[in-house]
Amino acid sequence: QVQLVESGGGLVQAGGSLRLSCAASGRTFSPYAMGWFRQVPGKEREFVGQVVWSGRSTLYADSVKGRFTITRDNAKNTVYLQMNSLKPEDTAVYYCAARSSGLNSYDSWGQGTQVTVSS
Repeated sequence: QVQLVESGGGLVQAGGSLRLSCAASGRTFSPYAMGWFRQVPGKEREFVGQVVWSGRSTLYADSVKGRFTITRDNAKNTVYLQMNSLKPEDTAVYYCAARSSGLNSYDSWGQGTQVTVSS
């Protein structure tokens, strides 16, 4: 069982930056990938980006490409989402997720952290 805990959300003005963290715990933690998603009330959860745990390959949604960066610290079992040039439309609850090896979808989720970008 993997537990994921996000932190770092908050209120920021448009154009500002925030860094989210996601700390993972569990007896064994060796996912295929770690991802970030976001959700606005009334809308479906949206993929933001992911990083392959054993390498450095990353993938981003077009809406955040060039503004958001995902990094990971394997020694700390932590993944980060650096968000720059934030826009009001980035306002959402952000979730981190872990995708186990051999699976095609994310199977462990954090509780989410609110990010609010004011105009």
